[in-house]
Amino acid sequence: MHGLRIALPIGAALACALAALAVVPRGLEADALLRAQDDPVRVVDYALDRAFNAEVAHREIEAALKAKDADLAQSFLDLARDRGVPVEAALAARVAEASSTAAAASRAASNFAYGLIVGEPDDLVGLAGSTLGDLFVFGDIRDAIREGTRMAKGEPADELVLGLAGIGLAITAGTYVSLGAGAPARVGVSVLKAARKTGRMTVEMGQYLGRTLREVVDWTALRRAAGNAKITEPAATVRAVRETVNVAKSRALVQMVGDVGRVQSRAGTQAALDGLRLAQGPRDVARMARLADAKGTRTRAILKMFGRGALFLAASAFNLVWWILAALLTLLGFVTSLKRATECATERYCERRRARRAHQAALKAQ
Repeated sequence: MHGLRIALPIGAALACALAALAVVPRGLEADALLRAQDDPVRVVDYALDRAFNAEVAHREIEAALKAKDADLAQSFLDLARDRGVPVEAALAARVAEASSTAAAASRAASNFAYGLIVGEPDDLVGLAGSTLGDLFVFGDIRDAIREGTRMAKGEPADELVLGLAGIGLAITAGTYVSLGAGAPARVGVSVLKAARKTGRMTVEMGQYLGRTLREVVDWTALRRAAGNAKITEPAATVRAVRETVNVAKSRALVQMVGDVGRVQSRAGTQAALDGLRLAQGPRDVARMARLADAKGTRTRAILKMFGRGALFLAASAFNLVWWILAALLTLLGFVTSLKRATECATERYCERRRARRAHQAALKAQ
């Protein structure tokens, strides 16, 4: 009976120790993730440590080359080099070749011109032309006239593009220069318009922009200004459209489009567009901008691998807290069982000494 009293807590301690071998590392990992949940860079580094290796790099680069996406292949190659993951020299050479093919160069001129004139790009070269047009006011005036004319005729029109064109003209006109938001926000507006036109914007982001633009823009005045706008009179058009934008209410929106511009400048246009496929609001875009600041050209590969997991923890906070609690309970069980086993062993030792002394006393009494 005494042996059982000792064996039970010792067995419990051993069981808790075995459980701790599996649970405690997960608990420590969960604690580290919870501490990093507001830092997308640390979240991504953790995910890359677990998921990115030579096999993954080779597979993703091959897939990007097969899809004729040289930009994505280069992003994965940059990510592999940054993390010290080996990539075959022959595969790296194929990426370099794909990035500078004569075929791509031959299509560039026509696509660039189409994006510049029409403002509805089909690819990155067309987007470059569209963005250039925006930078020189022409692009926003073009979009304002096109969407305003469609509205006036009762044809389907995109109010988001019209509203963003108004914001773009306000930025180009220097309204936000004093806020330091001019350059990145100007590019960000162009990227947002391109994402909207090419269907690369989430429904949630479109809804956010719609709500925000309704608060920021005087739509009646903007439709009237767009309907009267003329390409041949850019100064008058810029002045008329700028007056429809409430600068005091638009700072949050300008900050968000500025974050989009930061992603474009650090990681490239395609990375910004890929990010807008995932972003559901300004918080997502801000985290994406922080990620692009740290990872640069590797950002697109990271977004391809992890999706929204690159911006937020894939595991829920509840699950992480549960692992931490399980680790603490396991350790508590081990310590408690060990304490009880020590107490039982001590009691057993004391009982045996008392019995020995009583036996010796009885012998002496005889």
